[in-house]
Amino acid sequence: MSTIAAIILTKNEEKHIARCINSLKGICDEVFVVDSLSTDRTCEIAEELGAKVYKNPWKNYATQFNYGVYQCPIQSEWIWRIDADEFLEGNIGTAVKNTLSNCSENVNGVYVRKRIDFMGKPLLHGGWYPSYHLKIFRKGHGDCENRWMDEHIRIFDGTTITIEEGNQVDANLNDLTWWTEKHNGYATREMVDMLMMEYGLDAKAQEVIPKFWGTEEQRKRWLKIKYIKSPLFVRPFINFFLRYILKGGFLDGKEGFIWHILQGFWYRMLVDAKIFEIKKQFKYDHIALKEYLRNKYITK
Repeated sequence: MSTIAAIILTKNEEKHIARCINSLKGICDEVFVVDSLSTDRTCEIAEELGAKVYKNPWKNYATQFNYGVYQCPIQSEWIWRIDADEFLEGNIGTAVKNTLSNCSENVNGVYVRKRIDFMGKPLLHGGWYPSYHLKIFRKGHGDCENRWMDEHIRIFDGTTITIEEGNQVDANLNDLTWWTEKHNGYATREMVDMLMMEYGLDAKAQEVIPKFWGTEEQRKRWLKIKYIKSPLFVRPFINFFLRYILKGGFLDGKEGFIWHILQGFWYRMLVDAKIFEIKKQFKYDHIALKEYLRNKYITK
């Protein structure tokens, strides 16, 4: 049987970490927690459940995850990316194990099906499900692309396969106050990422290649580039209309309505407002703004 190591990034995740690790039992041979200096019982709970905990100060998701990839003593052949507020559901673990044990040597990445639960409600419409993400890759053949937002696993060579069974579920248990504060931080990262793409500062050689007819990550990156070229403050309305109306997001009830208002409209409007704010701050001097982005946000 092929061996699998899970990498979980944490910061004050005592609500979620046990659920996540317990869902990996019998599937992952090693569990590595890379903790961003938690002040709750996250590390203690993880160690009690058999995980190996390493602490590293947070810079961004990509650098933290790649710290786990390159600095943790991983012995397994495969690495599974899973967040602390995610867990495995259904037959996904067994299906992955069986597939990895029988796949050819040129397969270096595995897509699994992801589902988002919001306020306890699975989001099954609006283009959110089914959604396939490259979560598993062969050690030495991939890592996380270095972006401030919307970062994906990239493989260096070989091919990928897709597992159709079960789900990797994203189900955060915190309240809306936490959610909005978290997305305020996300909006700043998204602002940086979109400006870097707009100004050509985003290390294109390391990116997922944008293709409409490619993988889900490639299609999302292609659509994001088109989104960036759309008019500021208009595009949040378009995004909400496409997902909530045309793609049937309204079918997910009140929880779906709240999700699409907050994630599909409010969050996107907040990103645009932050882009407007910083461009105005620099008096629309693109040269000065590019220099600011280089100095503050480009990872050395």
